[in-house]
Amino acid sequence: MNTDTEKILVIEDDREIRELIELYLKSNHYQVLLASDGQEGLELAENANPDLVILDILLPPKNGFEVCHQIRKKSNVPIIFLTCKQDSEDIIKGLNLGGDDYLTKPFDPGILIARVKALLRRSGTEEKRNLIIDDLEIDLLGYTIRLKGYELPLSAKERKLLLFFAQHPNQVFSLEQIYQKIWGKDSYGDTRTVMVHLSNIRKKMEVDPTKPKYIQNIRGLGYMFQSNVSGND
Repeated sequence: MNTDTEKILVIEDDREIRELIELYLKSNHYQVLLASDGQEGLELAENANPDLVILDILLPPKNGFEVCHQIRKKSNVPIIFLTCKQDSEDIIKGLNLGGDDYLTKPFDPGILIARVKALLRRSGTEEKRNLIIDDLEIDLLGYTIRLKGYELPLSAKERKLLLFFAQHPNQVFSLEQIYQKIWGKDSYGDTRTVMVHLSNIRKKMEVDPTKPKYIQNIRGLGYMFQSNVSGND
């Protein structure tokens, strides 16, 4: 799979429509992730970090509105709703929940591709492929993270945690804030989980994990990713 192209998640329970969308997306050189129900779609949305979501409204067991609501708690990824209803009430509800666009079935696949390209341009994913902070380089499409040119062997949660810090350099976050941002819990969870993951990240990116230069512990406040650090020799 080519990691230099955008990833599109298609959440659609109708196999024929799902495969048709997949065919057109791949012919336009997009990576395609497929889900046949709302729960599977949510899991892919969280773990695969897609650049855009195509979301059917009528889905089992969670409908498209529920899926959109859950995605919006954690991500601003562009979402295109698919609906078989011409009813403006459904369309308005979807857009109010955070949808960016919609198409009614049956639809012209060419128009869908044009909408996909327009939203990707608008969100900037076609131009912003890499985040570079000092010696750290994050491929926002392939989701690989390199330090001084060497790829870090991070787990999915460690990648998500380090990306969060890199996107908010020199900002202090409490353990509770970090837990809610990364694990997505509405109530406070076991913050020791955060500390374990931060410890693992330090072991993988620091020359001396006991004297970290990147993710700093700000006593009594929380943690901060310090940019403009001097390189580890």
